[in-house]
Amino acid sequence: MTLQECYEAMGSDYTGVLGRLRSERLIQKFVLKFLDDPSYALLCQSMADGDAETAFRASHTIKGVCQNLGFTKLGQSSHDLTEALRSGGGPEAEALLERVKADYAETADAIRRYAGQ
Repeated sequence: MTLQECYEAMGSDYTGVLGRLRSERLIQKFVLKFLDDPSYALLCQSMADGDAETAFRASHTIKGVCQNLGFTKLGQSSHDLTEALRSGGGPEAEALLERVKADYAETADAIRRYAGQ
Protein backbone atom coordinates (compact mmCIF):
# COMPACT_ATOMS: atom_id res chain seq x y z
CA MET A 1 0.00 0.00 0.00
CA THR A 2 1.32 3.44 -0.88
CA LEU A 3 0.85 6.48 1.34
CA GLN A 4 -1.67 7.88 -1.13
CA GLU A 5 -3.63 4.61 -1.04
CA CYS A 6 -3.55 4.78 2.76
CA TYR A 7 -5.11 8.23 2.61
CA GLU A 8 -7.76 7.00 0.17
CA ALA A 9 -8.58 4.06 2.48
CA MET A 10 -9.26 6.42 5.38
CA GLY A 11 -11.24 8.97 3.37
CA SER A 12 -8.58 11.64 3.66
CA ASP A 13 -6.95 14.41 1.62
CA TYR A 14 -3.52 13.28 0.47
CA THR A 15 -3.18 15.98 -2.18
CA GLY A 16 -3.97 18.74 0.31
CA VAL A 17 -1.50 17.56 2.92
CA LEU A 18 1.19 17.05 0.28
CA GLY A 19 0.60 20.63 -0.85
CA ARG A 20 1.10 21.86 2.73
CA LEU A 21 3.95 19.65 3.92
CA ARG A 22 5.65 19.31 0.51
CA SER A 23 7.33 16.01 1.33
CA GLU A 24 5.94 12.49 1.33
CA ARG A 25 8.70 11.51 3.75
CA LEU A 26 7.52 14.16 6.23
CA ILE A 27 3.89 13.11 5.84
CA GLN A 28 4.88 9.49 6.41
CA LYS A 29 6.77 10.41 9.58
CA PHE A 30 3.74 12.14 11.11
CA VAL A 31 1.21 9.57 9.89
CA LEU A 32 3.16 6.76 11.52
CA LYS A 33 3.41 8.74 14.79
CA PHE A 34 -0.35 9.32 14.84
CA LEU A 35 -1.08 5.97 16.49
CA ASP A 36 1.25 6.85 19.38
CA ASP A 37 -0.69 9.99 20.28
CA PRO A 38 -2.52 9.41 23.60
CA SER A 39 -5.38 11.80 22.80
CA TYR A 40 -7.79 9.12 21.55
CA ALA A 41 -7.38 6.95 24.66
CA LEU A 42 -7.76 10.06 26.82
CA LEU A 43 -10.94 11.01 24.94
CA CYS A 44 -12.51 7.57 25.43
CA GLN A 45 -11.55 7.41 29.11
CA SER A 46 -12.69 10.93 29.92
CA MET A 47 -16.03 10.35 28.17
CA ALA A 48 -16.49 7.12 30.17
CA ASP A 49 -15.67 9.07 33.35
CA GLY A 50 -18.09 11.88 32.49
CA ASP A 51 -15.24 14.41 32.37
CA ALA A 52 -16.46 16.71 29.60
CA GLU A 53 -13.64 19.24 30.07
CA THR A 54 -10.86 16.68 29.52
CA ALA A 55 -12.85 15.04 26.72
CA PHE A 56 -13.15 18.46 25.05
CA ARG A 57 -9.39 19.01 25.17
CA ALA A 58 -8.66 15.52 23.84
CA SER A 59 -11.19 15.85 21.03
CA HIS A 60 -9.85 19.29 20.16
CA THR A 61 -6.32 17.87 19.96
CA ILE A 62 -7.47 15.05 17.67
CA LYS A 63 -9.26 17.58 15.47
CA GLY A 64 -6.12 19.72 15.16
CA VAL A 65 -3.87 16.79 14.33
CA CYS A 66 -6.36 15.63 11.72
CA GLN A 67 -6.50 19.07 10.14
CA ASN A 68 -2.70 19.19 9.94
CA LEU A 69 -2.47 15.69 8.45
CA GLY A 70 -5.46 15.98 6.12
CA PHE A 71 -7.42 13.20 7.88
CA THR A 72 -10.71 14.55 6.55
CA LYS A 73 -13.20 12.00 7.83
CA LEU A 74 -11.85 11.70 11.38
CA GLY A 75 -11.22 15.43 11.43
CA GLN A 76 -14.88 16.15 10.73
CA SER A 77 -16.24 13.74 13.31
CA SER A 78 -13.80 15.00 15.98
CA HIS A 79 -14.75 18.59 15.07
CA ASP A 80 -18.43 17.78 15.57
CA LEU A 81 -17.70 16.14 18.93
CA THR A 82 -15.52 19.06 20.00
CA GLU A 83 -18.34 21.49 19.30
CA ALA A 84 -20.86 19.34 21.19
CA LEU A 85 -18.49 19.16 24.17
CA ARG A 86 -17.86 22.90 24.01
CA SER A 87 -21.50 23.37 24.94
CA GLY A 88 -21.48 20.76 27.70
CA GLY A 89 -21.85 17.43 25.90
CA GLY A 90 -24.93 15.42 26.77
CA PRO A 91 -26.56 12.62 24.74
CA GLU A 92 -25.47 14.21 21.46
CA ALA A 93 -21.82 13.91 22.51
CA GLU A 94 -22.24 10.20 23.22
CA ALA A 95 -23.60 9.60 19.70
CA LEU A 96 -20.82 11.68 18.18
CA LEU A 97 -18.23 9.74 20.17
CA GLU A 98 -19.42 6.57 18.45
CA ARG A 99 -18.78 8.22 15.08
CA VAL A 100 -15.30 9.30 16.20
CA LYS A 101 -14.58 5.75 17.36
CA ALA A 102 -15.62 4.32 13.98
CA ASP A 103 -13.60 6.91 12.05
CA TYR A 104 -10.59 6.44 14.31
CA ALA A 105 -10.72 2.67 13.82
CA GLU A 106 -10.87 3.13 10.04
CA THR A 107 -7.95 5.58 10.13
CA ALA A 108 -5.84 3.43 12.46
CA ASP A 109 -6.53 0.31 10.39
CA ALA A 110 -5.40 2.05 7.18
CA ILE A 111 -2.24 3.31 8.87
CA ARG A 112 -1.43 -0.13 10.26
CA ARG A 113 -1.92 -1.69 6.82
CA TYR A 114 0.34 0.99 5.33
CA ALA A 115 2.97 0.33 8.00
CA GLY A 116 2.72 -3.41 7.39
CA GLN A 117 1.62 -4.18 10.95
